[in-house]
Amino acid sequence: MPEQRSSNTEEENRKCESAYLVTLKTSTCSHRDAENHLDELRSLVRTMGLETVGGEVYSLKQLHPGYLVGKGMAEKIINAAEDVGADLIIFDDDLSPSQQRNLEKLGGITVIDRQEVILDIFASRASTREATLQVALARMEYSLPRLTRAWTHLSRQRGGGARSTRGEGEAQLEVDRRLLLRKITHLKSELVKVQRQRAGRRRRRLSRPVPTAAIVGYTNAGKSTLLNALTNAAVPIEDKLFATLDPTTRRVKISSSQEILLTDTVGFIRKLPHSLVDSFKSTLEETVLADFLIHVVDISDLESEEHSKTTLKVLEEIGAADKPVLTVYNKIDLLKNRDDYRLKQPGSIGVSILRKEGIDRLLERIAEEAARDMMESVFLIPMEEISLVAMARETGLILREEYSDRGVDLHARVPGRIHARLKPYTV
Repeated sequence: MPEQRSSNTEEENRKCESAYLVTLKTSTCSHRDAENHLDELRSLVRTMGLETVGGEVYSLKQLHPGYLVGKGMAEKIINAAEDVGADLIIFDDDLSPSQQRNLEKLGGITVIDRQEVILDIFASRASTREATLQVALARMEYSLPRLTRAWTHLSRQRGGGARSTRGEGEAQLEVDRRLLLRKITHLKSELVKVQRQRAGRRRRRLSRPVPTAAIVGYTNAGKSTLLNALTNAAVPIEDKLFATLDPTTRRVKISSSQEILLTDTVGFIRKLPHSLVDSFKSTLEETVLADFLIHVVDISDLESEEHSKTTLKVLEEIGAADKPVLTVYNKIDLLKNRDDYRLKQPGSIGVSILRKEGIDRLLERIAEEAARDMMESVFLIPMEEISLVAMARETGLILREEYSDRGVDLHARVPGRIHARLKPYTV
């Protein structure tokens, strides 16, 4: 059974405690970028729970199909890993199934890539049923073309006889492939059910006349910390990548007369596996459906500009690039020059979430963004539709409210979608 074999593989991975990291520098990547990628891989591996005992940037002119780096360099990498006592080699670049097999066969050491590290982290972070199903689906789709790794110890020769033309390993491989495909189909079916439930909850939430905003940004930028600061929520905060997988939505009062629904979302990262983007599409829809986005950037990080570009690229991939964005530079207390962030993005705001610095100004800016599509009109609301007055009062600014035998004479500034519901009663 594939489940049993998967369990054995996971048990073997748990025995791996020390890793040697490999980042490749090609003609399209500067040495500084490669070093930054290596540092980020160290952070991922630390989050995964492994110790990094060595790592290096290797330069090459072009990628090779057999070992990704060519046999000579592959042997050099394996020797370097052995010298520092590593029991695992992790490549920052994606490895094809055949490259992974060739490297393991060449060195007799476990070899994985960045994608497998991220999948492992997501698996350990998933807590809700939807996240668990999403990660399980992504891992199985990643494992499907790699099934042969589990059978390298079996005979690969074709058997003789009239009724069999395949060896034990090949026959078992087909069985495993069918079982895994069946499991993938089942997971997709389960995900559809869970996503329907999420869609129902989302529809009920969006039917309330309250503006919505999604907090987005690079992983570990301070998104969950911001949600907690604004809403007194209890979203777990850790100094680790991908501390939050499941979106958390909270209602926050941003002015004396206005509230907003604020959603914390999964953090983005460079080279985020497409299988995870596809699996988490329903979760990422919270971003697509929001009225505007709050983009949190860790301004103290030397790679903050690159992280911003990565976030904007992922937003484009999921269809949210046209959303209004309020850029929030976090951790300004760590800057030598407090005004540095102002040069990076016009209209941005700087805060120190942990020190509660700039939070009041941020709430004002959020209120401004929420009111960006506010429309001012005069309405005559009949008494049988009095609930519309309460809706306008809850979401907008009431300039005049007078009652008479004809109904409610209402002069108000309300969000566009609420204005559309009040439009039949426009004076």
